[in-house]
Amino acid sequence: MFGKSIRIERIMDRKTGNCVIVPMDHGISAGPIEGLIDMKKTVDDVANGGATAVVMHKGLIRYSHRTSGHDIGLILHLSASTDIGVTKNSKVLVASVEEALKVGADAVSVHINVGAETEPEMLYDLGQVSKECNEWGMPLLVMAYPRGPKIENSYDPQAVAHAARVATELGADIVKCSYTGDIDSFREIVKGTLAPVVIAGGPKMNSDDDILQMVYDSIQAGGHGVSIGRNVFQHRNVEGMTRAISDIVLRGYTVEEAKKENLS
Repeated sequence: MFGKSIRIERIMDRKTGNCVIVPMDHGISAGPIEGLIDMKKTVDDVANGGATAVVMHKGLIRYSHRTSGHDIGLILHLSASTDIGVTKNSKVLVASVEEALKVGADAVSVHINVGAETEPEMLYDLGQVSKECNEWGMPLLVMAYPRGPKIENSYDPQAVAHAARVATELGADIVKCSYTGDIDSFREIVKGTLAPVVIAGGPKMNSDDDILQMVYDSIQAGGHGVSIGRNVFQHRNVEGMTRAISDIVLRGYTVEEAKKENLS
């Protein structure tokens, strides 16, 4: 397990055990969206803003990672589906732990939708990836969401808690899940997950205050950071928003302090 310990320090802050991850895997699901065209600039901006890692698919690494900015951890995303497909909640594996090792990734990530029609297949795939991660000393980030025909509210605390716990049960080193809207309910998510929890950013927000307050509240509830995409890489000031989030997650700033110093 020494390999995991060494690699995980490349994507998490050593002092706090927290992380600021910016996922950039949206191109497969949504196409070439704003913020993911000039990949070198976007990666430079989040690296200079203090992000600890980015998430991307294998084909993008040559166009974006290890650019002229500060060093930043690389998490290779192994799962994919498209929003125009009839089974967008059904993620399939499109890369492997072996490929991640070959490209120099510091961790891998897998997306599962608990409650989807193909939940059994996704759970099986996660179990296999978890096994390989343990064999090779590769940290595993699991993005776990309750999504499917019987899921009425994907932000329901009980449903989010269940999906997050599934990720831990199958070997996640870090669990990414949705923020449930308030500190008290999210504190229970963190408590029941056991593994370190980071929050997803969700849909693009209109207010900087809303984004930063969500980040701050998640940390107060015991979360270990964020994995926020659109609300960072589509922001008018990518580097500034990244730094504001990093100040909250890694340096204990309040929302007002982070906003005043980076986004005023």
